[in-house]
Amino acid sequence: MPDRGSAELANLLRDRGLRLTPQRQLVLDAVRQLEHSTPEQVHAAVSQVNPGVNITTVYRTLELLEELGLVTHVHLSHGAPTYHDAAASRHVHLVCRNCETVTELEQSELAPLAERLLTERGFRMDLGHVALFGLCGGCV
Repeated sequence: MPDRGSAELANLLRDRGLRLTPQRQLVLDAVRQLEHSTPEQVHAAVSQVNPGVNITTVYRTLELLEELGLVTHVHLSHGAPTYHDAAASRHVHLVCRNCETVTELEQSELAPLAERLLTERGFRMDLGHVALFGLCGGCV
């Protein structure tokens, strides 16, 4: 019997006239298992189960899963985006420029800033795509 994730993915794909393929399910499963991962990391995880899935398929599937609202991404460096499960708790990423450690901060911590930007400047902050860069406590 498929788990909730499989049924949810199948229904969303069917609504768009698409079908659930093993590759699509593997990519979603990898994102959920890895929690924060680049397309290359997702590809490596998927390749352990099905070596025939190429990196292009992973990129296309990640784009589709994001359109479906199942995954989201953030840029934690100048490299590839980092994907995570959209259903996971919403958070902001704190990235250490020295040791590259990534920690999380609840979005509510930035809510006062987001509200002030909206009120004073008419700017609506996208808290789902925020990464703050600096130095962690161990590197200061």
